[in-house]
Amino acid sequence: MVAMGGPSAEREVSLSSGRECANALREAGYAVIETDAGPDFAHRIVAEKPDVIFNALHGRWGEDGCVQGLFEWLRVPYTHSGVLASALTMDKERTKAAYRAHGLPVVESLLVPKDAAEAAHSLTPPYVIKPNNEGSSVGVYLVEEGANRPPELGPEMPETVMVEAYVPGRELTTTVMGDRPLTVTDILTDTWYDYAAKYEEGGSHHVLPAEIPGEVFDACLTYALTAHDALGCRGLTRTDFRWDEAQGLDGLILLETNTQPGMTPTSLAPEQAAHLGISFPELCAWMVEDASCDR
Repeated sequence: MVAMGGPSAEREVSLSSGRECANALREAGYAVIETDAGPDFAHRIVAEKPDVIFNALHGRWGEDGCVQGLFEWLRVPYTHSGVLASALTMDKERTKAAYRAHGLPVVESLLVPKDAAEAAHSLTPPYVIKPNNEGSSVGVYLVEEGANRPPELGPEMPETVMVEAYVPGRELTTTVMGDRPLTVTDILTDTWYDYAAKYEEGGSHHVLPAEIPGEVFDACLTYALTAHDALGCRGLTRTDFRWDEAQGLDGLILLETNTQPGMTPTSLAPEQAAHLGISFPELCAWMVEDASCDR
């Protein structure tokens, strides 16, 4: 069973990921049921009795530990990370605490009430305002240097937001597959790497492997695997970085670890796997064979 859709802000991306994964799994020889995770999701799992659930859900409820708890309760093996790791990585501030505890570099950030973030600068610009518990650049606001006041935040933003110092430079990312960091991608965009840049055709250009100094490349691989292990992740993850090349290795910082990387035609994790000779059907099949309970 491929679980997709659901009620989160990332529903459309999840549907795209799910369809791609379902087609790839059929190509790999699996019998596949595609399921949009609605209010009757638990009843459908019980009725269908799947051998494995391929979790293609994104965002809240799908990758924050909630649906993982359902899978554990029903004792159906599932892909990606378990309850604790999923909940931890969905909370950006707690993720940073885990990073710090393992010596991984992060930047200053604060959790502040939404109205306070709108009323006055919580940090000296430039900085970023984003939800503490969403992904895929949902609701990310860049406050540029010299801004007189913070922006008015949209209704998609929660009552408590993260205000994070802005790091100039390049956007890098590394996928971890089990216990193996794959490679490093340099993500180039004309503007901010937002939701459209991530998921729309032509929204970004990927340089793979990244043309960066060897010590920075190797650090991305090491940091991504360390983050994966420190957070207790399983299966496939992707860790995102910012790199200020003017500072060399000291300019590399971790932004977040994604336990449910996108699996669309423009997604980064499948692209990195393909670069190493792992086809999309092979990647999806590996995830099915890696599935378990008690993750």
